[in-house]
Amino acid sequence: MAVSLVMIGLFIFVGYMAQQVSNWLRQRVGEVELFIDDRADERTIEMLQQRAGARPGVAEALFVSQEEAREIFRAEFGDEADVFSDTPFLPASIKIRVQPSYANPDSLQTLIADFGTWNRVDEVVFNQPLLVKVQQNLRLLTTIGLILGVVVVLAAIFLVANTIRLTIYARRLLIRTMKLVGATDRFIRGPFLVEGIVQGFIAGVLAAAMLWGIYRLMLVYLPQLELAAGIQLILFGLIIIGLGVMLGWVGSYFAAKRFIRRVSLH
Repeated sequence: MAVSLVMIGLFIFVGYMAQQVSNWLRQRVGEVELFIDDRADERTIEMLQQRAGARPGVAEALFVSQEEAREIFRAEFGDEADVFSDTPFLPASIKIRVQPSYANPDSLQTLIADFGTWNRVDEVVFNQPLLVKVQQNLRLLTTIGLILGVVVVLAAIFLVANTIRLTIYARRLLIRTMKLVGATDRFIRGPFLVEGIVQGFIAGVLAAAMLWGIYRLMLVYLPQLELAAGIQLILFGLIIIGLGVMLGWVGSYFAAKRFIRRVSLH
């Protein structure tokens, strides 16, 4: 059961990190840039930035001056950027980073249509084809991940149920004796359910400890995987323990119910 829970826990952790990376990637690809008219003064630019940041779905609005745009251009193109060093050809802009739930073509089209009507905004740019491609790839990866997750969970349940079934089979003579003295199936099943729950709890604690060790080992090589808050790790551990209890109860219930019925009194 502990091994099964470690498998499930690793899948949950990988799925959570993949979701975080997915949100970050969608935000980056879904960035919108408002190019500001050269005639706009500092007060106008500040008002545009505040107005953009207050729009629903906008996570952050950053102002990029002409000097900063020139430095970004030089960093991206290297020595070739020196050809334009004497000419301030890059306009000032406001980079809009949307919330993950808004990082899709439909929501961004609504935002862009609104931004395009603002005064002192020359042009609104965002890479729609790339965002659509990223969305399609993420959807495919999510589908594959869900299929793998279902396979892992079913394999864990199958493993636990068979283990418990073997345990009950080893006590078939005791079950037969209890039936002979008049014990009901429900009465016989009770201790097996309690045992399954206790074993599930112990397995959950062991799995949580192993996953903690694996997580700390991963951080040595991939420090960027560190979770933002300790409460997330506590919640993750409680989920694993809860799954262990549930697996123990479900496996015990169905294995005991099925096997006890088949125990013959003759």
